[in-house]
Amino acid sequence: MPRDVLVSPGDLMVTQEVAAAMPDGRRITRWTFGSRAGVTAEVLSLGARLQALNAPDRAGRKANVVLAGGSVQDLLGQASYLGATVGRYANRVARGVLRLGDVMYRLDTQLTGHTLHGGPDGFATRLWDGVPVRADRQVGVRFRLRSPAGDQGFPGTVTAEVTYLLDPDGELSITYQAATDAPTVVNLTNHAYFNLAGEGGGTVLDHLLRVEAAGYLPVDGDLIPLGPVEPVAGTPFDLRRARRIAECVTAEHPQLRAAGGGFDHTWVLDGCGFRRAAVLSHPASGRQVECLTTEPGLQVYTGNHFDGSLIGRSGRRYTAYAGIALETQHFPDSPNRPDYPSTLLRPGEKYRSRTAYRFSAE
Repeated sequence: MPRDVLVSPGDLMVTQEVAAAMPDGRRITRWTFGSRAGVTAEVLSLGARLQALNAPDRAGRKANVVLAGGSVQDLLGQASYLGATVGRYANRVARGVLRLGDVMYRLDTQLTGHTLHGGPDGFATRLWDGVPVRADRQVGVRFRLRSPAGDQGFPGTVTAEVTYLLDPDGELSITYQAATDAPTVVNLTNHAYFNLAGEGGGTVLDHLLRVEAAGYLPVDGDLIPLGPVEPVAGTPFDLRRARRIAECVTAEHPQLRAAGGGFDHTWVLDGCGFRRAAVLSHPASGRQVECLTTEPGLQVYTGNHFDGSLIGRSGRRYTAYAGIALETQHFPDSPNRPDYPSTLLRPGEKYRSRTAYRFSAE
């Protein structure tokens, strides 16, 4: 399909095209942006979704390093979270129960009986409005979505924005904002799965991962946090130095079994403010991505559920550990845990969150 060149300052560019159509005929728009000589990204209006991220290896060869569904049917089904902006509440709310003061709200739930990533029809399945943006040496796209009061059971009408910006040095910045007209909870993140060998290029078991956290949240069999923060010391969750993912997820530990044979846990990040959360690297290609965030937690998920039934854009099947998600966010079930950082948003306040992924090759 023909592309419209919307912004082209020097080596940076943004183009727009119709990517596909929803079952009801509404158009899904694709924006491609970044540096022609460096990292480029593709995002879709469906789910304000990161659909491709093309990064060079140490020899300058580019490859898409995020997993993505290959059809609209997949993007509305088993690939709905891949690369998507998830909300209104990322991660889990236990039993779909939300208490705000003296009022209890019943949220829509998945088959597990819990609310995951905003409910069965969360932000990942919505068409967002997008416009191209330019800021200094960055280009990208800003998406906007209105979520009415009662959406998936959540109180308050929320207006959410997510802005993707890329610079010539290979840093992808994702900034979130939200406002509400009544007290509610908001917790937004991006659900990209990374494979630095290339999308469909095998597993991430040979990747190295470092996470800047001395504690993590153990979970029950439904992946709901059990409660207090536990130290990572002496466990497979100790990633304060870079460790091979295979070494960690194949260890004998009850928390790995609870998550289906790998990580699906929140690390409680050290420090505060905008700081480094994690570093993921792939020695064979030399690709590395550094994750920085303002958020208190990092959900690390090693794609334990992939079973080969989903075929990605490469035409290859995604099997277990086909990608790893580094989801910057507040903690799961925070609305029901007064000891966790609050996710409450009131009228007149502004929800703000920023995450950056810095790509390099060595």
